[in-house]
Amino acid sequence: MRTITQARHLYAEKAEGRSFVLDTTFVLFFLAFDCGQRFAFGVEGFLSAVTLIMFVVFPYFLPYNGEKPVFERWVLERAAIASLAIILGLMFRQSLGVFLPEMFRFVPLTLLIVVGMISFYIRFYSLLRFRLAK
Repeated sequence: MRTITQARHLYAEKAEGRSFVLDTTFVLFFLAFDCGQRFAFGVEGFLSAVTLIMFVVFPYFLPYNGEKPVFERWVLERAAIASLAIILGLMFRQSLGVFLPEMFRFVPLTLLIVVGMISFYIRFYSLLRFRLAK
């Protein structure tokens, strides 16, 4: 028979497992969207691609208490999200000046900054919150 505290503990673990690096997924999406919008060959494009690859792979290694998913499947899912966002960014660039006003070109970077700040807050809070000893 489970007590109420054990049931709450199990629910908290399941809820935490569903949100494994969800905040960095939003950062990845808006970063890839911005990279797709500003796609260019050269040093700037190379640095953008390296940054995007880092955001696809490195969040897997963030501290986490629960069980992590399989690395290969996780990277493929994030690469698919990044690919979709790059395609959407290219379509967004084509629609500027035709369907959307030119001033909308700054919206993806603005959303990237906002989501990055929220992600930083979530990660920083998860490192500093108190945890009970088991």
